Amino acid sequence: MRYILLLPVFALLIIAGDARAQKKIGPKQQKMLDSLCDCISKLDFGKISNSDDANKAFMNCFASHADQLIEVAEEEGVDLTSDDNSSALGEMIGKNLMLQKCGSFMKLAILMDDEEEEVELQKTTGVFKRIDNKGFNYVVIAENGSEKSFIWLEQFPDSEKFMNAGSLPNGKKLSITWKELEVYLPAAKGYYKVKEIKGIEVL
Repeated sequence: MRYILLLPVFALLIIAGDARAQKKIGPKQQKMLDSLCDCISKLDFGKISNSDDANKAFMNCFASHADQLIEVAEEEGVDLTSDDNSSALGEMIGKNLMLQKCGSFMKLAILMDDEEEEVELQKTTGVFKRIDNKGFNYVVIAENGSEKSFIWLEQFPDSEKFMNAGSLPNGKKLSITWKELEVYLPAAKGYYKVKEIKGIEVL
């Protein structure tokens, strides 16, 4: 039997406060909910670093309980040969996992919706010149005779080395790992693309 389950961002958009209005969960679905929550709680979250890993982990748990899915479909009167019905059943099960406060599923759902890995990291090499303070700190390097600046928004490995003027790598070559980010700059009254620092290596 072919079955399809789609669990998109819906898991993060559920209003759990309306739980009393939910349809009563049948014994077969409750058994599957317990099995899924138990399976997810045993996952090694240290090995799940992006949404692709999280979705695969969840689908592996779901696939390992495919027999229970068929029983739940029978209990709910759902025809699994229909893609729409299969998706609706999957969403219902995910929703009920949230409503029953399966903590491991909530944690996994956040990772499933994390798209940060889609942002491509880039590297630029140049000689350190200075740090400009324009509301935020900008690390400035010289590359092929021109200056390039990179905005410092979040902590990155060894970022404390750039906090004190006495420890700055003046005149040294740096390799800056960065990602492009669009931000609103009040002083310029508009949105601009900036290069956000994700890491700096002193060469």
